[in-house]
Amino acid sequence: MKKIIHIILLIGCIQLFNTTNMYTQDRVTGRNFATRSEVIAQNGMVATSHPLATQIGLDILKNGGNAIDAAIAANAALGLMEPTGCGIGGDLFAIIWSTKDQKLYGLNASGRSPEQLDLAYFQERDMTKIPAYGPLPVSVPGCVDGWFEMHQKLGAMKMPDILAPAIRYAREGFPVTELIGHYLTLSAYRFKDYPNFADTYMPNGEALKKGDVFKNPDLANTYEKIAKGGRKAFYKGDIARTIADFIQAQGGVLTAKDLAQHTSEWTDPISTNYRGYDVWELPPNGQGTAVLQILNIMEDYDVKSMGFGSAEYVHHFVEAKKLAFEDRAKYYSDPDFNDLPIEQLISKKYADKRRQLIDSKRAARSYDAGELEQGNTIYLTTADKDGNMVSLIQSNYRGMGSGMVPPGLGFMLQDRAELFALEAGHFNVVEPHKRPFHTIIPAFITKDGKPFVSFGLMGGAMQPQGHAQIVMNLIDFDMNLQEAGDAPRIRHTGSSQPTGSTMTDGGEVNLESGFDYETIRTLIRKRHKVSYSIGGYGGYQAIRWDEEKGVYYGASESRKDGQAAGY
Repeated sequence: MKKIIHIILLIGCIQLFNTTNMYTQDRVTGRNFATRSEVIAQNGMVATSHPLATQIGLDILKNGGNAIDAAIAANAALGLMEPTGCGIGGDLFAIIWSTKDQKLYGLNASGRSPEQLDLAYFQERDMTKIPAYGPLPVSVPGCVDGWFEMHQKLGAMKMPDILAPAIRYAREGFPVTELIGHYLTLSAYRFKDYPNFADTYMPNGEALKKGDVFKNPDLANTYEKIAKGGRKAFYKGDIARTIADFIQAQGGVLTAKDLAQHTSEWTDPISTNYRGYDVWELPPNGQGTAVLQILNIMEDYDVKSMGFGSAEYVHHFVEAKKLAFEDRAKYYSDPDFNDLPIEQLISKKYADKRRQLIDSKRAARSYDAGELEQGNTIYLTTADKDGNMVSLIQSNYRGMGSGMVPPGLGFMLQDRAELFALEAGHFNVVEPHKRPFHTIIPAFITKDGKPFVSFGLMGGAMQPQGHAQIVMNLIDFDMNLQEAGDAPRIRHTGSSQPTGSTMTDGGEVNLESGFDYETIRTLIRKRHKVSYSIGGYGGYQAIRWDEEKGVYYGASESRKDGQAAGY
């Protein structure tokens, strides 16, 4: 009898294992896929993709700085500690909740193309694509100007004090973390023969790896000049001349004048209401509009009853993404050069029209963009005792960027200009002093006009898909902040792109481990191409404000080396 009972129990355990679908954690609370509990604190919270950067942000808060100061300090540290995802050679976007003003501010600190770069430049050279690496895809880096715009408008501490921790770590060194060490090894393989790369990122001629103590005295000197001389030290001084002279020596066209003319732009975030919550993104040249379009399409479905991870949910989400990305490919671009139909794109009426194109039984091979009436990364978020919250994203593109490391400065320049189209008449066609289509997007959620969640999810075209999934995880599937980020993700690839390529075969659905095999089989029957890939699902950080209890909740990405911490 005991043997029979043991067999029955064993069969039950096997069935339970199959049902939980490869989740291997036994948890007392929360969902099986959650990697840890949320962090909870009263006086402030910082969540970044590197534990040391998180601690730097917390120290700023403890020493009298606010969320804006902490965000700048943490970003400066990440530019040193996670150069595979960001740095002052790249661009920056932010959404900031100001308690004093009781409103959200949006900052677009993305750089523009050189004055001498236009479509004719590439046509005369018979080039049909802008190179991914080298001097040509380098656009003006906007990050430093973004720091000073944020600081001037809403900061509290002095900039030398804000940048001091990153400067100290750059001089004294810090240990490389596991994931960043992995990406630094890959970057060294790609860039080892590029000028100045090895001098900066390959001490003793070897790639940096986990546990190596890395020092970057050149970046420390650059940060010190910026701390003392302000934005002018970067855009009009020796740093600017060094950048321009180096790029031109490598065959590029970026000039000191291009750098001197750079300005950031404060802009109003755009939003849609999703089941009583206002979800906020920044308008183009970024791709945040796609998040709002996806949510508008999904809102008419009973997502909660579909169930998280179901084939029905995945199918409808992927089709909604395809529809939004067709509009992304056609319309998202620099608004200074185009009259963009953003209000129509994010309207409920337009979503109703587009939703009718979705076949619940079959995946579409292609969609057209809508006809309307007449753009690797780090993400961080901070919050302070006064209620200010910052949602900030910053990157170089393609991980470390262009491969162009100006001599003696300690950082690599971005390659965002690769994202221009080389097609006459395209909204995103390359033109002088134009901002390229941008992938990096910060996000924010408010409820009844009050801050609710500051969050972001890095990773190229994964970002709008990830943002929409986070929102639905929180609102439709009742997940907590950490669970919403740890839940297995959907990533669709192959949609039409702002550079000109089009979707003709329906693309491919990549499912992170954790989805049920029956879900995969059902998706295949619906004519989806389903595959599994390691990585590429983005990196997430978030902070939630609980006004009733007066506490912050923090969460950090389990797929990265990050940390959320409060005090």
